[in-house]
Amino acid sequence: MEELDRCLITGCRASQAPIWLTSWLRSGIKCMRPFTVTRNIDRSECKIRQAVRVKAIVTGGAGFIGSHLVDRLLSDGYSVTVLDNMSCGRLDNLGEHRDDERLVVHSVDIRDLKRLGELFRGHDVVFHMAAHADIRASLRDHRADLENNLIGTLDILEAMVENGVRDLVFASTSALYGEAFAMPTPEDYSPVQTSLYGASKLACEAYAEAYTEFSPLRFWSFRFSNVVGERCRRGVIWDFVHKLRRNPRELEILGDGKQSKEYLYVKDCVEGMMTGYGKTSEKVNTFNLAIEEQTIVDRVADIVIEEMGLRNVKRMYTGGSRGWIGDNPVVVLSIDRIKKLGWNPKVSSEEAIRRTVRWTLNEVKG
Repeated sequence: MEELDRCLITGCRASQAPIWLTSWLRSGIKCMRPFTVTRNIDRSECKIRQAVRVKAIVTGGAGFIGSHLVDRLLSDGYSVTVLDNMSCGRLDNLGEHRDDERLVVHSVDIRDLKRLGELFRGHDVVFHMAAHADIRASLRDHRADLENNLIGTLDILEAMVENGVRDLVFASTSALYGEAFAMPTPEDYSPVQTSLYGASKLACEAYAEAYTEFSPLRFWSFRFSNVVGERCRRGVIWDFVHKLRRNPRELEILGDGKQSKEYLYVKDCVEGMMTGYGKTSEKVNTFNLAIEEQTIVDRVADIVIEEMGLRNVKRMYTGGSRGWIGDNPVVVLSIDRIKKLGWNPKVSSEEAIRRTVRWTLNEVKG
């Protein structure tokens, strides 16, 4: 247990750890050794030289997108410290790295400023993936986005400045555009807010941008469209699979089924983040990450039904053009800015949806 607290997952009891983590500890893994870091690293090269190890913090690193980012950072030669309160994150998302001494995981809330100060020392970059991202839940709890997203981000900014961590890479959202009139929507569009979640993410960006004016901080913001893929345990695909497992003859669809979204594969999303971070270096760098393909919700339902081998499923629509208050029925983002850096999604929306359905079916069966 001492080794558990000291090296890997602070704040969790040994009895709460999965079997693989317990065996990880018993195998005698040692604490991460210190490495000399070169500050003027050429980040345009995707692979980090073995002689140089950049130390990254990943908040929310045990979550869906965060864990895929951890995969990529370790592959690129980073040392990674994951901070996750495990409200949505899962240690088994990081299971393939249980023997990698470059990975350290801490169970910590990003609003614990004192703890952040202790953990941020000696790091070079923060990838801030942690967030409260439930738009419908925010209709009941009006403080959730403020406290988890904005105040959490403020504490991260403070800890970075106090500890000389210069680079902040932020997971933002297309929700901050509200119901945009300009489509495809560019990064400089002036939005009207339709959800507390989108508003909180816009406020986070504004705070980070302000910090770049009085500190050495540099800021990258990536505004995601709908991201899907392995380890995604929420959203329309997850909901459809679970509804159809309960009742294979009927599927409730929120809205009218005509809502049109862009479904970006998670590995393409991570590649976009690394491209933007590696190839730009202004004080503030903002990018949309999406795919230039539209898929309506009814088509998502088609794919789920096909992959589950079902027939004659009756669809029950809740009515209206949106699924819930704050849901933007049509999202079309401009990705011209990131494409100029050489990034383009490799996996089509339909293939991304199918891969997610197949993974979900395996997950629920397991």
